[in-house]
Amino acid sequence: MPGSDKGSDTTVERMPAAELVAVLAAVDGANPVVLSVDSEPPSALRALPSGPMEPGHRSLQAGVRSWVERQTRHPLGHIEQLYTFADRGEGGPRAVSISYLALTRIGTTPLPGWRGWYAAFPWEDHRSATGRAASEVLLDALERWCGPVRARRQRARALFGRDGVPWHPEWVLQRYELLFEAGLIAEAGHPAPLAETGTAMWHDHRRILATGIARLRAKIQYHPVVFEMLPDSFTLLHLQQSVEAIAGRLVHKQNFRRLIAAQELVEETGQMSAGTGRPARLYRFRGDVMRDRAVVGTKLPR
Repeated sequence: MPGSDKGSDTTVERMPAAELVAVLAAVDGANPVVLSVDSEPPSALRALPSGPMEPGHRSLQAGVRSWVERQTRHPLGHIEQLYTFADRGEGGPRAVSISYLALTRIGTTPLPGWRGWYAAFPWEDHRSATGRAASEVLLDALERWCGPVRARRQRARALFGRDGVPWHPEWVLQRYELLFEAGLIAEAGHPAPLAETGTAMWHDHRRILATGIARLRAKIQYHPVVFEMLPDSFTLLHLQQSVEAIAGRLVHKQNFRRLIAAQELVEETGQMSAGTGRPARLYRFRGDVMRDRAVVGTKLPR
């Protein structure tokens, strides 16, 4: 069989080493955050916990757990595989990144390394005029790149929600990859990226983070994953702000509360919140709801 003899001149490309990357997400007040490592300056979001698959790892999940605990001292609970990226660098071997998503709670004594994810994606935060303005600036830059190419222009307007097309929060990766394709961000080699393109990250970690945000934004619409990021008891305002933080847009307060009540996702604890503000009723997630219904989520009011 050709190429099977040791002395054959046929070159067989070896399987590349796999880098395991973790997107560990949480909500800190009204700020969605991820756990980062190797930041310079220390407050910057530069790299996600990662490392190569090693002979001592019995599985890919065991490997990513090992790297996260080694680099951040944060044990992982449930994790799910996000995506496998395999790209050939210029003149180099194929690089494979296997990414995972994990959700956690900040706790009362947060570990160092938590960074707001909108530092890398300012155009994705439509809760404020600043984020919406960043989106408009980038769309204008994209249209200059599109020039007379109609298909490009239609794609850009659809992804960034113009000409009557609604903004889709879960299209995070598609928007990032369009900006990369247009050469507008630092990872694409842009010599002077716009401030609205956010913080560059190591290797392909920003693309992996975009994938994680997109997965989480889609998932909160059909599964109550947001409660995995909240304390055992919370106010309805805290719940709403957490959903808004993840989705990157505001929801109507009364509509949101009607949906939560109709879906019977929470129940009162009988206690009130303590603090400097006005006391509010505390709620907890109804864990038995998962046994009652196969699929349930915190659907966002349109």
